[in-house]
Amino acid sequence: MSQRQLKLNAFLMTAGHHVAAWRHPDSRADGGIRFDHFKQIAQAAERAKFDAVFFADSAAVWNGGPQQEAQSRGAQSDHFEPVTLLSALAAVTEHIGLIATVTTTYNEPYHLARKFASLDHLSNGRAGWNLVTSANAAEAFNFGLDAHVAHADRYARAEEFIDVATGLWDSWEDDAFIRDKASGVFFDPERLHVLDHQGKHFRVRGPLNVARPVQGYPVIVQAGSSEPGKELAARTAEVIFTAQLTLENAQAFYRDVKGRLAKYGRSPDELKILPGIFPVVGRTREEAQAKYKALQELIHPSVGLALLSGMLGGFDLTGYALDGPLPELPESNGGKSRQSLLIDLARRENLTIRELYLRISGARGHLTLVGTGEEIADQLQLWFENEAADGFNVMPPTLPGGLDDFIELVLPELRRRGLFRAEYEGTTLRESLGLARPVNRYTTPAAIAA
Repeated sequence: MSQRQLKLNAFLMTAGHHVAAWRHPDSRADGGIRFDHFKQIAQAAERAKFDAVFFADSAAVWNGGPQQEAQSRGAQSDHFEPVTLLSALAAVTEHIGLIATVTTTYNEPYHLARKFASLDHLSNGRAGWNLVTSANAAEAFNFGLDAHVAHADRYARAEEFIDVATGLWDSWEDDAFIRDKASGVFFDPERLHVLDHQGKHFRVRGPLNVARPVQGYPVIVQAGSSEPGKELAARTAEVIFTAQLTLENAQAFYRDVKGRLAKYGRSPDELKILPGIFPVVGRTREEAQAKYKALQELIHPSVGLALLSGMLGGFDLTGYALDGPLPELPESNGGKSRQSLLIDLARRENLTIRELYLRISGARGHLTLVGTGEEIADQLQLWFENEAADGFNVMPPTLPGGLDDFIELVLPELRRRGLFRAEYEGTTLRESLGLARPVNRYTTPAAIAA
């Protein structure tokens, strides 16, 4: 039996994940809207045999509201819509997976199902959908609302949304399109299925006007770690992107979510848990620390404060002393799990507001690792071999340099230990991740018998 190996995604942001990455002399400040920038990075990640590139998204500019100075200093206000970008990257890559975040809160299932079915065909089976419920309250104002949808309502909508999307992907059986020129029959009507969904949030007749995706469904990724998020993931997700700061907390999360699968008829191997890591890698520990220090010195206080405020659910911290303690905060209607994680961190380590925003300025609540390739590989191996992770979402501090450092200094060490692939296992993202292709609901034995 072959050795179990890590799964690795390259989580890409415009100039890198550090909040001041765009100011770094080796980063591309305009990278968010430069296709050649992302083409270069995606091809480098593919040569390194990453499972996928992963893009976050929001349908509004972050850092708005009272913090206008921070908004003008932030680099995340100018970037491609990710499905469009991944469609272009599909044409210049062959093996690497293509995962995009698309919210269920401010989209419709038919639009989403059609886009991801198209992306899966364009890429010959490499698409993945990161299902999220919007954490950015500013999105509401771009869709005719005066306030953000309540957290519980966002998850109720998401539960129905994914059922509609998967139903639409099953509109056509795999061999429905005959395209027989001699007979003049384009598709077999017996292999077409109309969803006719009637629910609380959606009424969708169908069918989808794109053939069933190459992978059956795009790989379903989820990023919520709240109680409703974990339950939704246990029922529907195949990959979870999560923020964990300690081995013990990561192990508890891993056991919790994997332990929920059985009641949905699923096995633990059907779900891959990938915590985020923010690696700053050097040939020596001193070099890595110097790289991290140089980035930290580029943070403008207003940007750090705005980042923290946003990740605490939009609570405005501008009236509080930066070198004072984090105040008591109301429960967020944004991302509840991330708010809880940051409050716990501040209380556990007695951090001031300034110390807290400096701590999260790169990893945004994920695990920061600063050291040599061997030291970082040690940590990844520790989590992987102790039921804390099935792999990791790698969050380079700068682009392209931060990813290049990880590829050059960490991956050879992981391969030396037999923990990461030398070649892709197949041609689809599902094959890379070791995930089964879902059966069309209309062709299961039970469905045929009915």
